Parts: sequence; structure tokens; C-alpha cells
Amino acid sequence: MPLHKLERFDPNYRDTFGGDDLKVLDLYTEGGDRVGSVADVLVDDDGHFRYLIIDVSLDFVNKKILLPTGLCRISYLERRVYVDGLSRQQIEGLPDHTEDAIVNNDYEEKVRSVFRSPTSGVTSDRDTYNYQENPNLYGLNEQSHQTFKLYEERLIANKQRIKTGEVTVGKHIETETVSVTVPVQKERVLIERVTPTEAGKVVNPNELKFQEGEVARIEVYEETPDIQKEAFVREEVRVKKIVEKDIVEAQDTIRREELDVDATGNLDVQ
Repeated sequence: MPLHKLERFDPNYRDTFGGDDLKVLDLYTEGGDRVGSVADVLVDDDGHFRYLIIDVSLDFVNKKILLPTGLCRISYLERRVYVDGLSRQQIEGLPDHTEDAIVNNDYEEKVRSVFRSPTSGVTSDRDTYNYQENPNLYGLNEQSHQTFKLYEERLIANKQRIKTGEVTVGKHIETETVSVTVPVQKERVLIERVTPTEAGKVVNPNELKFQEGEVARIEVYEETPDIQKEAFVREEVRVKKIVEKDIVEAQDTIRREELDVDATGNLDVQ
């Protein structure tokens, strides 16, 4: 199973642990001797702590090592990690861990062999090995090292665009009957017969002219109405959309887990 550095596995690991950061803790023996400091953490694909990368700083020994988490006790209150029974001989026997080190099963077996009793008779099959085979080395989440998460719900507000209706704008034709007045003129011929002032006066025979047939022609006209229709722009209609902003408040019930500690007996629980 491949191992991952803590921050690569969970970039927000500090939030996961409530702001605590393993990578700032010093490593002490149970007797109170400082051994070094935590440089990083290696976790498996399920997020279980498997090793602390320790930057060892002892007299004449300066190296980085992998320390199985089951050997450690983490105290965030004291900002320390305690390890029981880590000897100088074991530190010197552990592989020098470098940034480019490939932590495969063979590498881990070298680490486990340092802490395994010579008389244990335990052998590991690289193809079937499981960390549960060595609970004393990897049992971080047992007894006083139990770790669990408290969950909390929160409301996530998103928006989605849905169609609420549509508006169709069209035209129709209405008809009505209208009247218009046009003044027209008509000509007519008025013929009057009157007695001339020279009535009875003898006409000079040389001026006398008798005629037959047409003696006058008068053209008579009248106006007739010429009614036509013409179209013109009566009104202009503009259609557009506007966006109105509003704030919608939603309420729901969310849950949050709180820690309950039930201790019996004369205990100092922190």
C-alpha cells in the first residue's frame, strides 16, 4: 500500500485536526529527554497514520528516521510527542530517511526489524502484509490514542436558472368605417331670354346676319371626389427585458456534533 505525506493527502489537515499541527511538535522520551522534532507524517490510502518522519538531533547523531506511530503518544496540550523506549542503538539502526527515499515494503521491513524482538519469530510476506499484524507498531487509534471526527452540516446556497413564462408580442388588424367630407363644384349653363334695349330699332341691312345651326359652344365641368388611402407610422413599440435583483432567504435545520465526555472516578481529564 503506498504511503503519502500528510499535506499531500489532506491539504486542509490542520482544519481536520481543529488547528493542531503535528509538524511543529518535538519528540521526547517518556523520561523527558528531547530526541528531535516531527518533520512530517506518512499516511496510507485510508488516511491512517503509519509513520512520523523524525528529524533526530542527538549528540553525534543527526538524521531523519521513520518512527512507527504505534510507539508514539501525541500530546497537543504539551505540544510534544512522546516515544517509549527509543534507544540510541535503535536510532542508529534505522535507515537514514531522505526526501527521495522510496518507502516500499522492503524499506518498511528494515524499520520494523529494528523494533521487533529478535526472539519474536515474526516474518512478513511482502505480498500479503497488513499493518494489523503489528498492532504495537501501528495501533495509533487504540486506547489512549483514539482519534475520531466531529461533523457539522452547513447550508450551501446555489442558483439555477429556470423558465417561469414567456411573453409573445404580435400584431392584429382592426377595421372601422370613417367618413370624410370633400367639397366639389359643378358647372351648369343658364340660358336667359330678355328684351334688348334696342328692341324695335331698324337694323342696317348691311349688318344683318342670318345664321342656321350652331352659334355658341360652352363646356360644362364638375368636380368628382377622388378618395384614396395612405399608410403612416402611428406609434413605435419597443420590446426589451430588464433584470430585477432580489434577495431570497432560505432556512433549514442543520446538525452539528459536539463532544460529550463522561468520566467516572478520580480522573484529571484535560
